[in-house]
Amino acid sequence: MFAVGWSHLCAALLLISGGTKLVDPDPTSGAMRAAGLPASRWVVIALGLWEICAGALAIGVGGPIGGSALFVTYAAFAGFIAHALRNDLPIQSCGCFGRTDTPPSLAHVGVNLLAAGSGVWLVVTGGGDLVSTLTSQPLGGVPYIAFVAVGVYALYLLLAELPKTLSLTEVRA
Repeated sequence: MFAVGWSHLCAALLLISGGTKLVDPDPTSGAMRAAGLPASRWVVIALGLWEICAGALAIGVGGPIGGSALFVTYAAFAGFIAHALRNDLPIQSCGCFGRTDTPPSLAHVGVNLLAAGSGVWLVVTGGGDLVSTLTSQPLGGVPYIAFVAVGVYALYLLLAELPKTLSLTEVRA
């Protein structure tokens, strides 16, 4: 059950991340430009739409289709962030949380690889759609949805707020 929850959490994160790219493509455009990738506003909007579709497929369909979308998306993100770290690219934000400064980190790579792994899990097991998951949950799935929401927020704190907090403590020390 943990693997299903993790895949839904990762898919929900894609829905949010894709939505932020639609609202404000500039941070992602800057990151892509720094990496030498096509970085027009429309490319970033297309990426945001892809993220929303991939997240929706993973949540709504699960199985090989949703899992493949989750795997491809997160594997590409892990590769992009690893490339940015390896080449010390001047990226202040990848754009996954909007304007929040979220520079690439090893935590980003790790989370993206684990998320890609959840896609593989969906492909292999063939399960994972939200409706089937909720029907087997107590209290109509409300605690499960709360778990996913808290998990998304915890990942946001890990990837966006913790690095800023650590950099503040380094400055003071």
